[in-house]
Amino acid sequence: MDLVLLCVFLPLVTMAWGQYGDYYYGPYNYGDNDEWANVYRQGFNFQCPHGQVIVAIRSVFNKKEGSDRLWNYACMPAAQSLGEPTECWWEEINRAGTEWYQTCSNNGLVAGFQSQYFPSVLDREWQFYCCRYSRRCPYSCWLTTEHPGHYGEDMDMMMYTYDHYIRGATTTFSAVDRDRQWKFIVCRMTEYDCPFQNV
Repeated sequence: MDLVLLCVFLPLVTMAWGQYGDYYYGPYNYGDNDEWANVYRQGFNFQCPHGQVIVAIRSVFNKKEGSDRLWNYACMPAAQSLGEPTECWWEEINRAGTEWYQTCSNNGLVAGFQSQYFPSVLDREWQFYCCRYSRRCPYSCWLTTEHPGHYGEDMDMMMYTYDHYIRGATTTFSAVDRDRQWKFIVCRMTEYDCPFQNV
């Protein structure tokens, strides 16, 4: 009898925990193992469905393919407390072969990536696709550790808790390895409108 009660109440407790507290996101659905957002040395444009944001990023490096990477992304709906996106846009281009730091302007959250490969520098330029949710503002922001841990390694970055969002990234570029390491800027968002316009 106790086992029956456990089977009945466990899903309810799990659902309540997901609505009111932090909980684990994964596992993520990237699609088939062979399904990537790009092919080597080609540009790509990946956007989450409306109302969803990037929560996981996977990548594999191949020196023989122009020191390029395959990329794949997973999306999940933003918390209901944020409401629907009020506007979405592409940020400025981050140039290939350089280090850069960028957050979504206007308190936006990352909902996509666009990239073009440049064989002259064996690197990519990048743009974030950002979406703003009403006048919600970021707080408790932090940088992840480097992804990948070392140049040339595979990469698998995941958001492990609900209501934490990617707002941008800082990257370093190795002229020797022709690869990048990423630190993602992660924030929580207020559940109320706030007066700040361009944080």
